[in-house]
Amino acid sequence: MKGKINMSGHSKWSTIKHKKAATDAVKGKVFGQLSRQIRIATKEGGSGDPQFNAALRAVLEKARAENLPKDKIQRAIDAGLGKGGAGQVQEIVYEAFGPGGISFLVLVATDNTNRTTSEVKSIFHKFQGSLGSPGSAAYMFARNQEGGYISTMPAMVNDLQQQKALQNLLDELRENEDVEEVFCSGEWPGKE
Repeated sequence: MKGKINMSGHSKWSTIKHKKAATDAVKGKVFGQLSRQIRIATKEGGSGDPQFNAALRAVLEKARAENLPKDKIQRAIDAGLGKGGAGQVQEIVYEAFGPGGISFLVLVATDNTNRTTSEVKSIFHKFQGSLGSPGSAAYMFARNQEGGYISTMPAMVNDLQQQKALQNLLDELRENEDVEEVFCSGEWPGKE
């Protein structure tokens, strides 16, 4: 037996394990967001040197405050500069469909397309969605002035269970280190 049984009937080890898993999930989300911000700041600033890139310097301060490991910082800078450990960084747009047939455009920057495709496909599968073929969802979006996409055929999602599934899908996609942006045709109250 790993620990004493507490009043709720669970061992202390089990309680610690669940708290650690929740903490790690939050930390993973923050690390993913910071890595993405580092890549974008590096790419837009044209330099991986914080002395010459003010936006990168500001993001690096936030990353250090959150204890983002140095290897993750360097990998994000390399990705922003277009060089990666496994090869050249490529930008890919995945077209996909989530619960209820809601369409998605997922923009990624990766040095390993096989790994990233597998990860994105797995996330959609987990939420009863699927990747589409090129052109299957892109026609439902138009470029906006900021360089992103807006849905030309927005769909209002009224079912609470479907809203929750779509929000969880969006959150999990955004946690992936290679995902730069996610655009969704579904609209619902509280959508992040």
